[in-house]
Amino acid sequence: MKYFSPATQRLLLAAFVALLLVAPFVLYPQFLIEIMCFALLAAALNLLVSYCGLLSFGHAMFFGASGYVTAQAIKVWGLDPALGILCGVGVAVVIGALTGALAIRRQGIYFSMITLAFSQLIYFFALRMPFTGGEDGLQDVPRRAMFGVIDLGNNYVMYFTVFALTAFGFFAIHRIVNSPFGQVLRAIRDNEPRAISLGLRANRYKLLVFILSASLAGLAGAIKAVAFQVVTLNDLTWVTSGEALLICILGGMQTLLGPIAGAVLIVSMSHYLASYAEWVLMIQGLVFVVVVLSFRKGLVGELYAWLERRSLRAAGKELP
Repeated sequence: MKYFSPATQRLLLAAFVALLLVAPFVLYPQFLIEIMCFALLAAALNLLVSYCGLLSFGHAMFFGASGYVTAQAIKVWGLDPALGILCGVGVAVVIGALTGALAIRRQGIYFSMITLAFSQLIYFFALRMPFTGGEDGLQDVPRRAMFGVIDLGNNYVMYFTVFALTAFGFFAIHRIVNSPFGQVLRAIRDNEPRAISLGLRANRYKLLVFILSASLAGLAGAIKAVAFQVVTLNDLTWVTSGEALLICILGGMQTLLGPIAGAVLIVSMSHYLASYAEWVLMIQGLVFVVVVLSFRKGLVGELYAWLERRSLRAAGKELP
């Protein structure tokens, strides 16, 4: 947004809000909700990978575990949906703290493998435990009125509720990235030994951002469980973690809007090409190869790069 004047930024923001207000009356609300859930999951992973340099292969464990706990809290325990979502996010935070405390002791591929191992552990736990429903998952999660007032049974009300929670998640990421804490994360990502030499406790910061990322991924899983009224083992598989990373790469790493663009692309292909069965994965792979070769910074990343080049030309400066 730094490439636009304040007036243009306000105009674009107003147009974007208007688009979101009209969208559920033009497109199927559940389709839009799925996009928002996966966009938030990808944004949570993007926070960890792009701004701290920690590549996680196990973010599905926060997404799925939070969904299971939320569904259990609402369906079996009879809690208000808001409390159910808080329970799900709380479990994601606990799992994130336990996993992160061990994973951050290693770097590179070893860190990634530890997160993948923990994710598989949670997956088999959900597969074997009777209260999770096994391969059938937890189904028929009731959409009770949130706070006794907000009727989540209405798809349009559900859409705007999910939109509000997703917007909160993206705003939190924006504040984290553009804060002194975010600057410390960048310093650790770029040169961890130098950051440590400056007196920064790198492991403490990495653990904190890992927990924050886990909580946001858990929020995405919790609202998906409420919106779709079902949680299955697919939410816990390594494939879901891979899709989140794929969304980040396609949309653009180190960008706030990249996960949104990537989620729109991936979810749209899964939705509109569902009749082609296994061909969906092949088409997604082909699109991924084309985007990576043609837009190395992702769709949004290349757009930002083009805007930067245009602004430099307008200012009469040399291109980098």
